[in-house]
Amino acid sequence: MGEGTELWLIRHGETEWSLSGAHTSRTDIPLTEEGRRRAEKLRDYLKGTKFDAVFVSPMQRARETCAIAGFGDVAKVDDGLKEWDYGIYEGKTTKEIQAQVPGWSVWKNEIVGGETVEHVGQRADGVIAQALAAAPDGGKVALFAHAHILRILAARWIGLDATGGSLFGLGTGSVSVLGWERETRVIERWNREFD
Repeated sequence: MGEGTELWLIRHGETEWSLSGAHTSRTDIPLTEEGRRRAEKLRDYLKGTKFDAVFVSPMQRARETCAIAGFGDVAKVDDGLKEWDYGIYEGKTTKEIQAQVPGWSVWKNEIVGGETVEHVGQRADGVIAQALAAAPDGGKVALFAHAHILRILAARWIGLDATGGSLFGLGTGSVSVLGWERETRVIERWNREFD
């Protein structure tokens, strides 16, 4: 089911915290002016693209990006697309955390008070299943969300463990496409950014 379906991963535009490198999960902050400008570029890029379904994280920054890009009226909110819950590390940069925990990495260390990477991977698997069910005969499904959940989703799409998401950089306001080469799931395009 869903073979031939493309998943279009669209990361929200810039926020104050994404600009600073602060881990942002459950804190619901808006886009910056630059983030809105990038969302307008997404609108221009996606204009005329027909999606069988559009799903969006419930967080303001993703919903705002989705709306500016022109899909707010058709998007369905999906809690599975929320960003990784960073627990006590919410709002802190990796550098700040490493001052307390040398060598710390979101990909390798325990997330105190938050989600394990494996749990985020399970959420990503659920999003993939829902997207494929939304376009069972092939087509396009848009997912407006956040960096880590989308990186983990890409890893799971091609059969990697959730930690494989560490291998994929993803800029704000970017578009990536997951698809197929015959019956094999592949990454067709990755991290298309707009200036």
